[in-house]
Amino acid sequence: MAATILDGIKIRDEIQSELLQQIAELKRVGVTPGLAAVLVGENPASQIYVRSKVKTCEALGLYSEKMERPKESTTEELLQLVNDLNHNDAIDGILIQLPLPPQVDTKRVLTAVDPAKDVDGFHPMNVGNLVAGRTGFVPCTPAGILEILKRSKIPLKGTRAVVVGRSDIVGKPVAMLLLHEHATVTICHSRTRDLPAVAREADILVAAIGKAAFVTADFIKPGATVIDVGINRLTTEEEVHKIFHDPAGPLATLEKRGAVLVGDVQPEDARAIAGAFTPVPGGVGPLTIVMLMANTIKAAQLRRGIKSSG
Repeated sequence: MAATILDGIKIRDEIQSELLQQIAELKRVGVTPGLAAVLVGENPASQIYVRSKVKTCEALGLYSEKMERPKESTTEELLQLVNDLNHNDAIDGILIQLPLPPQVDTKRVLTAVDPAKDVDGFHPMNVGNLVAGRTGFVPCTPAGILEILKRSKIPLKGTRAVVVGRSDIVGKPVAMLLLHEHATVTICHSRTRDLPAVAREADILVAAIGKAAFVTADFIKPGATVIDVGINRLTTEEEVHKIFHDPAGPLATLEKRGAVLVGDVQPEDARAIAGAFTPVPGGVGPLTIVMLMANTIKAAQLRRGIKSSG
């Protein structure tokens, strides 16, 4: 029996309809949540991400500002920009698009963001709130993963969860969220001994290691739920042949679009062995931006002492 596909686009649309209600309530009391996106340099991927975030703001009726700065910007110049945004009452959420240029002290810039406007959830105060189970902002991708699991009625309490990847942006926070849901959580990484054997213990397997199709059949327990966080572009026939057991479909996509997207999980293996899995594209990705919108709305509510009905 083929695995159930966990449809991130459908879940995103559900959340967006809920957010529209919250935005309407805020506008009735004269509040329009505002998001500032800071983009430094001309990284094509970063430009696409910021454009998508601004476009989603417009679709939902949020106020947004795109603050573009040259790649030569210094740490001090960005700290001044962040300070200005911290004191701008029209802005509820501040997003610093990563990566920043190498001459910039990224940690200083992220830490300068007012924790009450840190809608990415990267500030140490919000990290501490997440660990302590207190109100704060959760990083958007981990928050989206939890929404997928809960809205898909995947049991969490008492399950074994394995997270492959220990980044501050995904691996660590999603492990903490699963722990708060009473899962027993193991975090794995490149130095974990016999990584496939550890992964095979998982009822819920989260792959966030940043390597195309790294998680293969020998990582997946039959019937497990597999959450694939990776987005990797394959641009050559050689790469496609190396990763896919049946490359015909992906090769056709490559010829038509010039690239094939694949996650950190071998998709044919997930489909054959898992009980449920998130596809790439169309799984975790759509949730990341909508959870940024949710955090921005939450920031607007918290800053003004407005209780959410959502």
